[in-house]
Amino acid sequence: MGKVIEENTVRREASCGEELRAMRDALDILGGKWKLMILRYLTNREKQDIHFKKMQREILGISAKVLTKELRDLEQNLLVSRQASEEPVRVFYKITNYGKSVVPVTESLVDWGLEYREKIKQEHSI
Repeated sequence: MGKVIEENTVRREASCGEELRAMRDALDILGGKWKLMILRYLTNREKQDIHFKKMQREILGISAKVLTKELRDLEQNLLVSRQASEEPVRVFYKITNYGKSVVPVTESLVDWGLEYREKIKQEHSI
């Protein structure tokens, strides 16, 4: 069953092509190895002050160059906000309210990933 969309106050079922274009748009914004992980990281630390170096240390395997690029992309797409402090000079990042709309996606991926790990463990232990 297709998703229902609203156009000019008329509700109708989205075509397969519309769904695939919407998925491509989402993947263009969220795709890659790191963006969803950064959003999940910021979601889990929403009440903390997260600066760049802390994020780089705690998201294992991400380089400063890649983290910079991904944060800029996420900020440009209104998913992350950036705020500079003066003393000491640091830049802090937070997930935006709009960025929180991605939380169900990251939760589904975490759930699926945990389930997948269990399945693989069971398959290999037989």
